[in-house]
Amino acid sequence: MENETRSSYHHILKYAGLFGSIQALNILVGMVRNKLVAMILGPGGIGLLSLFNSAVAFLSNATNLGIPTSAVKSLSELYEKGDREKMERYVRVIRMWALLTALLGVVVCAMAGPLLNRFSFTWGNHVLHFILLSPAVGMLAIIGGEMAILKSVRKLRDLAKVSALNVSLALILTTPIIYFYNQRGIIPSIIVMTFTQMVLTMCYSYRQFPLRWGRVSEHLAEGWPMVKLGLAFVVAGLFSSGADFLIRASLNNIASLDMLGLYNAGFMMTVTYAGMVFTSMETDFYPRLSAISHDPNACSTAINRQIEVSLLMISPLLVAFSIGAPIIVELLYTRQFLEVVPMMQVTVLAMYLRAMKLPVAYLTLAKGDSRSYLVLEAYSAIVMVGAVLLGFRYWGLVGTGVGLLVTGFIDIIVINLFARIKYHYRVSATVLRFAVFQLPIGIAVYLVTCTLEGWTYWLTGIFLGLLSLALSFKLFRESH
Repeated sequence: MENETRSSYHHILKYAGLFGSIQALNILVGMVRNKLVAMILGPGGIGLLSLFNSAVAFLSNATNLGIPTSAVKSLSELYEKGDREKMERYVRVIRMWALLTALLGVVVCAMAGPLLNRFSFTWGNHVLHFILLSPAVGMLAIIGGEMAILKSVRKLRDLAKVSALNVSLALILTTPIIYFYNQRGIIPSIIVMTFTQMVLTMCYSYRQFPLRWGRVSEHLAEGWPMVKLGLAFVVAGLFSSGADFLIRASLNNIASLDMLGLYNAGFMMTVTYAGMVFTSMETDFYPRLSAISHDPNACSTAINRQIEVSLLMISPLLVAFSIGAPIIVELLYTRQFLEVVPMMQVTVLAMYLRAMKLPVAYLTLAKGDSRSYLVLEAYSAIVMVGAVLLGFRYWGLVGTGVGLLVTGFIDIIVINLFARIKYHYRVSATVLRFAVFQLPIGIAVYLVTCTLEGWTYWLTGIFLGLLSLALSFKLFRESH
């Protein structure tokens, strides 16, 4: 059992290290790009960029038929069996359906332009902007299909390379567009970024499975079970990305584009950047969990191992991030964005809960339980919209962070109870021990940010950061 635990930890850390180094590069390059874009566009321009990006994500999730998620489960199972011929055939099925959903996405985005404009803006006419974004929605469908293929056959190094190249090219290609055209360059920059990602993903995917087409009717019929499974993911994705879009559109309407830009900056620096650490592990975790989904004990073990490593890795980073938030904001953006620091420091607490929740949340996906996944995502989205907008109403920008924290707290309770009752998942004593050590440090750090200033702030923050790091090393060595 000890050797099994050591092997499991080694596997998770191996891929966490691979993607962690890539994500570190992504963050570094992203810092440069964010800084330049923030200096050029200011909070209002950043708000506009985030609104268009969330609209594209919403329409993509609405039209991709859930293929980026459902295809991973089906192809992962074939990969575990080692049947190359069936894998190649199923890859053709995935690509055929991805192409159809790409065409659907383009049409829906173009037709929805007037509705999106009416819902998102109280000023100006932005219908043409939403129509011009339709190619990005189509390209995201192609990207989703090809990335599902790479994930399923464990080509994780290729995915890491795509990620690194994409963020680097985004800096090189889109920053000049923003510089020369300011807000008028936002739409072209989104198109260029999406096109670059699509080309890179296709290059690596086609290297593994060269492009071949079979009979359209056969592929459509063979892919129907995948689509039926994916339809629930579509609805779930609509709730998730729809909630994000609704929050941003509401902030734009009830507050201002500048306030939306500040919220987006805070969300990006906490939920998105911290989320990169989770993504670095989950790219490997989801296909692995799908392959053992028939074994409840193996699932519980894999989930608990993932939570343990997630907590140990991210806790010291969250402490450093919370204490260093004032410096980080100026590095990544400008002094105009310093107002977002208190919101970030509250939201950081939600990331501890996210580290403990996400591995459990993947259980419904791995088992193909689309109905349960839909219900959980729908409830979570509704809670998030209500909590964030209510928090903003009473406490302004910092209230949105409180709303995200409340959502995370409710999520972790509901998802763990559900997994325990339906799938017999049990939280390990090791997970609870890690949480008991690390969560109080996170709370202490938040209290420091609220009460201390000057050298006492920095000395206390550095001490807590070193304490968290030392505990992570100690707990890892004991468990390893």
